[in-house]
Amino acid sequence: MEAMKKSVSIVGALLILLGLGLVGSAAAQDLDDYNGPMSNLRFVVVKDANGKPVRNAAVVLHPVKKNGKQEMGGMELKTDNDGKTNIDGIPYGPLRVQVLAPGFQTFGEDYEIGKPELEITVKLKRPRGQYSLYEGDPAKADDKKPPAQKPQ
Repeated sequence: MEAMKKSVSIVGALLILLGLGLVGSAAAQDLDDYNGPMSNLRFVVVKDANGKPVRNAAVVLHPVKKNGKQEMGGMELKTDNDGKTNIDGIPYGPLRVQVLAPGFQTFGEDYEIGKPELEITVKLKRPRGQYSLYEGDPAKADDKKPPAQKPQ
């Protein structure tokens, strides 16, 4: 049963990757038809705590529509041992950048691309501890008390 679950999840992951490849090729086709100004982007991904590079981080780029919604398509880059990656020929306009790396919080921000050369430095943070809205809340303290015992 466990082996079947693994094979199903692997097949699902492959289908997702194939789908992303098809979307990526559609985005590449759109870029071929674009005649406006383009930018060369450089990314540097470092640890927030000490400034050391984060290698093999995924830098995902999504074009953004004028209404702020993400367009179909996108591209994924991987950082090298120095935490750097780059891409040339990105059209001017809004661009959503997400950075994902194991052991770090996901980074996401929108940028307005409007220069021929642009370097974006991303500082990844370690995950923070989770907390409950109810811990330490005096208004909810009654919910945690054991039920009162009836006198005998």
